[in-house]
Amino acid sequence: MKKLEDYIRSIPDFPEPGIIFRDVTTILQDADGLKLAVDSLRDMVKDLDYDVVVGPESRGFIFGVPVAYAEHKSFVPVRKKGKLPCETVSMEYDLEYGTAVIEMHKDAIKPGQKVVIVDDLIATGGTTEAIIKLIEMLGGEVVKICFVMELAGLKGRDHLKGYDVDSVIIYEGK
Repeated sequence: MKKLEDYIRSIPDFPEPGIIFRDVTTILQDADGLKLAVDSLRDMVKDLDYDVVVGPESRGFIFGVPVAYAEHKSFVPVRKKGKLPCETVSMEYDLEYGTAVIEMHKDAIKPGQKVVIVDDLIATGGTTEAIIKLIEMLGGEVVKICFVMELAGLKGRDHLKGYDVDSVIIYEGK
């Protein structure tokens, strides 16, 4: 049986020399790889008490929705600014060059709800840190954060101290 790592395509020197890009699309292109990824994420939450799965666009949708569906939980999307139609809460966060803003519907998380965040990758942790702030602003409690892949060399977990963080695959570099 293949491991999830076997479904990842590694592309050297992209987007710049010295970087190895970990391509998640090759997981999605293989039925066994996709099943293994979703099942691995489900294993992370199988004994957890939670109400809702939150995922950022776009790959957090891809992995979060099947987890929510299989576990009979609701799913809340986090989107880039201006993409959600109703009243939102927003959070600005730092990018490598500049800033970005993400939003969530103001009524998406109810006070006291227990939340699991699902995404494909943790790099610097900035996006996930902003998502946590949105959830907590609405009165939710983040009980678990799950990633398919982690680039440990970028120290994203440093932004998530105090939270239960788990990754299916951990790459030591950047």
